[in-house]
Amino acid sequence: MATAPLLLSLVLFSCSQEAQKADRMTNAIENTERPDYFLLHPELEKTYGYTQAVRVGTMVKIGGVISIDEKGNATAKNDYQQQMKNCYANLDKVLKHYGCTYDDVILENIYTTSMDELHKNASYRREVYKKHFPTGSWIGVKELGMPGIMVEIELEALMPDK
Repeated sequence: MATAPLLLSLVLFSCSQEAQKADRMTNAIENTERPDYFLLHPELEKTYGYTQAVRVGTMVKIGGVISIDEKGNATAKNDYQQQMKNCYANLDKVLKHYGCTYDDVILENIYTTSMDELHKNASYRREVYKKHFPTGSWIGVKELGMPGIMVEIELEALMPDK
């Protein structure tokens, strides 16, 4: 009979954790706090009229990142895996700006001009996501924002409790 109180405690603890997660998600969505914008490549983003990331409450949304240098030139042309690595390196900079890691990512959408290349290089993502993979989609497109770009990745993350 001693196991019944222990089991009840575990169930209550588990439910309590789930309720806390739900509260965090609700707060992230309903938070009326003003958005906080982050420019990864300020001059380029001003020229093209976009912001790389925005945080509202505890939710961080990162627009599609491509393999470019600081001046906005495409890098690693015709090297799919290096383009992926460059995308994830830039995404990491944005996540760190908001105190996040890839463990905090809840959504990842990958846009690609070659689904075959994405399949061949998808295993690289295991080096990025150490604990779990986020939800998301892989979307094949005819072309991306610049000639020679084959992959673009966007993320959403939930900031960790401090």
